[in-house]
Parts: sequence; structure tokens; C-alpha cells
Amino acid sequence: MKNKLFFIFMLVLSITTCNAQKNGKKYKIRTIAFYNLENLFDTINDVNKNDEASPMMELKSNRSKVYWDKIEKLSSTIAQIGADKTNTSPAIIGVSEVENLNVLEDLIHSKHLIKNNYGIIHYDSPDKRGIDVALLYQKKYFNPIHHEAFNPKIFKDNYPVYTRDQLLVSGYLDDELIHIIVNHWPSRRGGEAASRPNREKAAYQNTKIIAQVREQDEDAKILIMGDFNDDPINSSFKNVLKTKSRKKNVNEGDLYNPYEDMFRRGFNTLKYRDKINLFDMIFFTSPLLNKGEKDFSTYKMYKAMIFNKRFLTTKKGKYKGYPFRSFSNGGYTGGYSDHYPVYLYLIKEAK
Repeated sequence: MKNKLFFIFMLVLSITTCNAQKNGKKYKIRTIAFYNLENLFDTINDVNKNDEASPMMELKSNRSKVYWDKIEKLSSTIAQIGADKTNTSPAIIGVSEVENLNVLEDLIHSKHLIKNNYGIIHYDSPDKRGIDVALLYQKKYFNPIHHEAFNPKIFKDNYPVYTRDQLLVSGYLDDELIHIIVNHWPSRRGGEAASRPNREKAAYQNTKIIAQVREQDEDAKILIMGDFNDDPINSSFKNVLKTKSRKKNVNEGDLYNPYEDMFRRGFNTLKYRDKINLFDMIFFTSPLLNKGEKDFSTYKMYKAMIFNKRFLTTKKGKYKGYPFRSFSNGGYTGGYSDHYPVYLYLIKEAK
């Protein structure tokens, strides 16, 4: 009965506020999210990048209008992720498919996000088109103390594959040290099987970053997020990262992926040629997993979700049921992204 009352209370507090009190105890809830922003490029030609190949630069007219409409839509979406339970946008959100720091500045200074005072951590990646990953964080909740970018150094036929960096950010969520790795792994261009080794190498780079973090923080709380261009059952996860999908099978040092069970139940974050995929995920190391002990003295994962609201979904036509993307057939659709965001809640008992 006590446990039942506890979870009823947790549901009530998550709906009303990100800080609440019950029986003399306070609890905090924070949203951690990831969102592929689908070619968030500016309208300026960068001679050092192949940004001419971006959908934004391929538009024949109204680029500025399209750009600011896309900023409006993406920022409005981000503002809503987790807000029904925390009354604010994500404390931390990783993003991918952004061209540069300028577009991120425009995003966080939009009317939907400016009040939340986001900081940005971003590096220019070696990707040929110039698309990068980045981390946005509310400064009142998260204090970064270290960050660096890792080139996965992938080669094919002795030639480098110019893909996105993997971004590591370490810092304090409230008063607790956590580590975040933001990913955007190589695409499936050329077919899943032919391109699989590239993603397996990207996964191996993640294992090296995790090992580096653990050298300094043995019981590190690490969240790995991104657009992986692989489903959670593919070899990059099961054979390289060795992720677990059942809490009872997670041992010390393991990685738990709540999105594997979602995928097996038919959930997705994108569709391609009528096939569903769940490429966008957040998984994490065992210290963030509560296996039923009801111990929230430190941050633990409460629930993982996909932000697939109706307004983010195409409602009619050939792509009905697909994420409502921004660009298609060389034009602007007025949509949001070809991926749904993913997010999870971390909760802890406040002192």
C-alpha cells in the first residue's frame, strides 16, 4: 500500500510541478531529451561546407521566411517536451542536424525558449555537409564542467568517412554529476548491410568514451542519446554496446535501453518507405536505473517516452502517419521534422 501511494503521489507531482513535497520529503523531476531537427540550416552559403546540398539552400525563394517558420515550429515543440509534468522545457536536450552555432542561438532566443536561459555546447564537425550535434541546457538546472568532441575516425576502403563528431558533456544536474554523449551515427546510404560497419565503428567509439569517463568516475551516470540510424535490436547495440532491454538482466557496468522494448511493441521515431524505425533513443548506465527498490535518493530514470503528438504527425496523403517533416521533393512542407523527439524523466528525492 505504501508503494502504491508513493507512485500515485509521484504521478500527481509530475503533472503539477518539477518540485513537490509529500510527508516531509521533496522530490525533483527533470526532463532529458533528444531531437533531430531535420536540416536546421541558415540561408547563408558557407564556402567551407557543402551546405548547398541542404534543403534550405535548394529552395528557390522565401528562404528567410521558411527559416524563421522552422525556428518557430522547432522551438515551440521543444518548449512542450516534458512540460506537462515539469511546467518547463527540457533541462537538457541534445540535438542533431544543425548547421552551426548561429542557428542554435536563433533557436534558444525564440519567444518559446528565451525565458528558460539555455546555454549551448557545440563543435563544428567534419561532416561534409556541415551538420553537427549539440547540447542545450537550462543554466539553472545544469552546470557543465567539461566537454569535448570525439571524431569516430571511421574509414572505408582506406578513405575517411566524414561523419558527425560524438559530443561528451559532463556536469552537475542540480548537485549531481552526470555525463551525456550526443550522437548522430552514419546513415544507411547504400543499404543497411553495406553501411552497418560504419555504425558498429561509431558504437565502438561510444564504448571508448564510456571507458574514459569511468576512469575518472567509476560509477558514472552516463546518458547516451542520439539519432543512431540503427534500431535498438541491431548489432551496433546488441553486439558492440551490449545494451540490455530488461531491468532484471542489467548488472553493474551494463547499459539499459528502454527503447528496445518500445520498438518490439511497434513504436517508432520515423518511417521510411512504409517501414518503421526507432533510430532516436536515450539509454544509460546502470547507476541511473531503479530496478524496483524505490530508492530515489539520487537521480534515477522514472519513465522514457517518445514525443509523438498529433501536430507532429502527417494527417493525410501518401505519408499519413509519418512524422510531419519540413522538407519534401525540393520544397518546404510547413512541417517540423522527419523524426520524433525522445525524452525521459529523471527523479530524485530533494534534501
